[in-house]
Amino acid sequence: MRQSRVLIPTLKETPNGAEAISHQLMLRAGYISQISAGNYAYLPLAYRVLQNIEKIIREEMAKIDAAEILLPGLLPAELWQESGRYDTYGANLFKLQDRHERDFILGPTHEETMTFLVRNVLNSYKKMPKVLYQIQTKYRDEDRPRYGLLRGREFIMKDAYSFTANKEDLDVIFDQMEQAYRNIYDRCHLEYRTILGDNGDMGGSGSKEFSAIAPVGEDTIVYSDVSDYAANLEMATSIIAPNPDQAPKPLEEVSTDHGQTMTDLAALLDINLQQTIKSVAYIADGQPVLVIIRGDFEVNDVKLKNHLHAVDLRLATDDEVIQNFQSVIGFVGPVNLPSDVRLIADLSIDNLANAACGSNVENMQLKNVNASRDYQPEEYTDIRLVKEGELSPDNKGVLQFTRGIEIGHIFKLGTKYSESMHANFLDENGKQKPIIMGSYGIGVSRLLSAIVEQNHDEAGMIWSWDLAPYQVHVVAVNTKDEAQVALAEQLETTLNDEGLSVLYDDRKERPGVKFAESDLLGIPVRITVGKKASDNIVEIKLRQQAESIEVAVDDVEDTIKILLQNND
Repeated sequence: MRQSRVLIPTLKETPNGAEAISHQLMLRAGYISQISAGNYAYLPLAYRVLQNIEKIIREEMAKIDAAEILLPGLLPAELWQESGRYDTYGANLFKLQDRHERDFILGPTHEETMTFLVRNVLNSYKKMPKVLYQIQTKYRDEDRPRYGLLRGREFIMKDAYSFTANKEDLDVIFDQMEQAYRNIYDRCHLEYRTILGDNGDMGGSGSKEFSAIAPVGEDTIVYSDVSDYAANLEMATSIIAPNPDQAPKPLEEVSTDHGQTMTDLAALLDINLQQTIKSVAYIADGQPVLVIIRGDFEVNDVKLKNHLHAVDLRLATDDEVIQNFQSVIGFVGPVNLPSDVRLIADLSIDNLANAACGSNVENMQLKNVNASRDYQPEEYTDIRLVKEGELSPDNKGVLQFTRGIEIGHIFKLGTKYSESMHANFLDENGKQKPIIMGSYGIGVSRLLSAIVEQNHDEAGMIWSWDLAPYQVHVVAVNTKDEAQVALAEQLETTLNDEGLSVLYDDRKERPGVKFAESDLLGIPVRITVGKKASDNIVEIKLRQQAESIEVAVDDVEDTIKILLQNND
């Protein structure tokens, strides 16, 4: 392909507002172009990379007998009303009406549509298991689109769905899909971690995320420095030292002038922060819930929401604290709570004796508070955010934090959607049962950014051989030199005939511009046709190496193979 015929609108300067390296480089290299906030056009080079990624995905899906289909992006709202997500999904859902005032959405994900598709077809256990997938554009009305393709309103996703008659088949497919995803990310040359993930509004259980390591990542990955343990921050657990046994002391009231932070309270009472109880007031689906946790820890809202099986969880307002908890901000505590307030305790305060906490009376704190005698939690459970340096839950190593980009997520959905949408089948005994489902997603356009985040230098992107938009970049230094042009065209034809993808820079540009843009584009191999063209000598350079070597034209293909092998 002649470069003069390809749309590659390169930029010399980094566009304003482009924070992520991948966003900056893909804009500068003419891979993508912004149409509106969170919406991008994939220009010829980016589209070729996407096609290479999709080829890898299709090959790995074929290995586990997943069949590709394509569903519409415009979906009738009634499908989401059946599942209950039309009202609960949130503001990210694009809602619209047709000319007949019928409600529709732009699909952010396709669990409901897939369930609708199979519910009258997979009506017998004999017709399962099945795995269907698609590669398609999704739509989510992000409040703050940012980082280019990493958080947009329109993006490309590969989503697969399994349908089984029993949990054993679901487990098998889940494991097959996990391995397929690992193969995909390995073939994309990504550094990534498989971590325990949160199901969120997807429902179900058995969730794993795949996260590419990158400073720009919006997720915090928690991992052991010794073992394979890894989880996102919202799901991570750890081992902490048990609270020391102490004999209960008499309860005391301590007068204060204003609401104390936990650090202030500990200083006031001359005790360790670990000897305090932090009380956090929530409203969960309209019900008041008080969460208590040791003063040196923070509540993990995701764990709490999952534990309560809440659809809506938020902090109580000042007025709600007064009305529902009969307390005031700064003095909330677990003692003498109204009977309709649920009291949930974190494991960190199990057996915590003689603690300090709020009294629910303004300008008053309590000292020497003890469970059972002074308060009784509904239960103790893990609802805290872990800290770096704590013991890994498998007791192997300590926890470390890093940043990551979520590039995939797999779920065991169970019967969440089949029950609500009446997708049933007849089992071996002729009994009707709901289809058991799994959901498996890969952010395809996110992969594009994640790969660039991990594979670049100060000059531009660095693509692997299998993913590059073109594998070889033939650069004619002087297009006025007939010998150079003839040899460059000969190389383009020969390499194409050998099955290589070639971009031929035939433009009337200065050599410095051509070389700089070649590095920016990140094509793996550059062949420079210059002054020695009349002697059939060219220069070959790998993108990630500084030096080039002179090679006779007849030896170009063998030299490329040798260089690539030595570079592995």
